[in-house]
Amino acid sequence: MTQLDTTTGATTDTTTAASGGGKGSDGLLAPVPDEDGAPFFAYAARGELRVQCCADCDEPRFPPRPCCPHCQSFDCLWKKLSGRGRIWSYVLPHPPLLPAYAEQAPYNVVLVELADAPRIRLVGNLVATADAALNSVPPERIRIGAPVKAAFHAADGGLTVVRWLLERP
Repeated sequence: MTQLDTTTGATTDTTTAASGGGKGSDGLLAPVPDEDGAPFFAYAARGELRVQCCADCDEPRFPPRPCCPHCQSFDCLWKKLSGRGRIWSYVLPHPPLLPAYAEQAPYNVVLVELADAPRIRLVGNLVATADAALNSVPPERIRIGAPVKAAFHAADGGLTVVRWLLERP
């Protein structure tokens, strides 16, 4: 079975993930980029937050896909965004579903609405610094509507993932 990660546009083969693939050596889930989502990670590795946009109608589309859902064009480009947004929603998983996450509980998962493309929301973690632990921001500091900015973390397994920092620490 394949599961779509709306943060990255990557797909994860959950049968492989369940058997150990799709996890880093630390046991945390790792994105598995597909052909359409691979540029997202290539730009993230360069410290850039970019989203796929239609080259014909200019509509942003995320997760990345071959065809524009608005005009059905197959032409696309990747637009650089400011990396700013606001927390649209969040959750503190109780209890963590995977053993590797138990060590970091309580941790957060945030849904960030992008300032440059408000119809696009990315899933990630709110952290104190790009390379901090998932539990580095106390839960009581998380607020819906709080301004955040993208940070880039070189995750276990070689991919760079987007995390989020509070604009006003």
